[in-house]
Amino acid sequence: MTNPFEDESASYLVLVNEENQHSLWPAAVAVPAGWRTAHGPDTRPACLEHIEREWTDLRPASLVAALATANGA
Repeated sequence: MTNPFEDESASYLVLVNEENQHSLWPAAVAVPAGWRTAHGPDTRPACLEHIEREWTDLRPASLVAALATANGA
Protein backbone atom coordinates (compact mmCIF):
# COMPACT_ATOMS: atom_id res chain seq x y z
CA MET A 1 0.00 0.00 0.00
CA THR A 2 1.25 3.47 -0.94
CA ASN A 3 1.63 6.07 1.79
CA PRO A 4 -1.16 8.60 1.02
CA PHE A 5 1.12 11.45 2.13
CA GLU A 6 3.79 10.60 -0.45
CA ASP A 7 1.76 9.54 -3.50
CA GLU A 8 2.89 11.84 -6.32
CA SER A 9 -0.15 10.93 -8.43
CA ALA A 10 -2.72 11.72 -5.70
CA SER A 11 -4.66 14.93 -5.20
CA TYR A 12 -3.77 17.05 -2.16
CA LEU A 13 -5.07 19.91 -0.04
CA VAL A 14 -3.28 22.58 1.95
CA LEU A 15 -4.75 22.79 5.43
CA VAL A 16 -4.34 25.64 7.92
CA ASN A 17 -5.12 25.59 11.65
CA GLU A 18 -5.93 28.42 14.08
CA GLU A 19 -2.20 28.92 14.72
CA ASN A 20 -1.69 29.55 10.97
CA GLN A 21 0.33 26.35 10.67
CA HIS A 22 0.09 24.74 7.23
CA SER A 23 -0.10 21.06 6.32
CA LEU A 24 -0.01 19.06 3.11
CA TRP A 25 -2.98 16.68 3.25
CA PRO A 26 -4.26 13.94 0.93
CA ALA A 27 -7.60 15.02 -0.56
CA ALA A 28 -8.94 11.47 -0.12
CA VAL A 29 -8.50 11.66 3.68
CA ALA A 30 -11.04 13.54 5.83
CA VAL A 31 -9.92 16.96 7.05
CA PRO A 32 -9.26 16.71 10.80
CA ALA A 33 -11.07 18.88 13.32
CA GLY A 34 -9.41 22.24 13.87
CA TRP A 35 -8.13 22.53 10.31
CA ARG A 36 -9.59 24.25 7.24
CA THR A 37 -8.77 23.92 3.56
CA ALA A 38 -6.73 26.85 2.26
CA HIS A 39 -5.86 25.46 -1.19
CA GLY A 40 -6.77 22.56 -3.40
CA PRO A 41 -7.47 19.99 -4.34
CA ASP A 42 -4.36 20.21 -6.49
CA THR A 43 -1.18 18.32 -7.31
CA ARG A 44 1.35 17.60 -4.59
CA PRO A 45 3.96 19.98 -6.11
CA ALA A 46 1.38 22.78 -6.48
CA CYS A 47 0.31 22.39 -2.85
CA LEU A 48 3.92 22.43 -1.67
CA GLU A 49 4.52 25.60 -3.71
CA HIS A 50 1.44 27.17 -2.11
CA ILE A 51 2.75 26.34 1.37
CA GLU A 52 6.21 27.74 0.59
CA ARG A 53 4.69 30.95 -0.83
CA GLU A 54 2.07 31.54 1.88
CA TRP A 55 3.60 30.21 5.11
CA THR A 56 6.53 32.58 5.44
CA ASP A 57 6.40 33.03 9.23
CA LEU A 58 6.64 29.59 10.84
CA ARG A 59 5.91 30.91 14.33
CA PRO A 60 2.48 29.99 15.74
CA ALA A 61 -0.04 32.86 15.48
CA SER A 62 -0.38 32.97 19.27
CA LEU A 63 3.36 33.60 19.65
CA VAL A 64 3.29 36.34 17.02
CA ALA A 65 0.40 38.02 18.89
CA ALA A 66 2.13 37.65 22.28
CA LEU A 67 5.34 39.17 20.97
CA ALA A 68 3.43 42.05 19.39
CA THR A 69 1.67 42.72 22.71
CA ALA A 70 4.95 42.51 24.65
CA ASN A 71 6.55 44.98 22.23
CA GLY A 72 3.65 47.42 22.52
CA ALA A 73 2.50 46.97 18.96
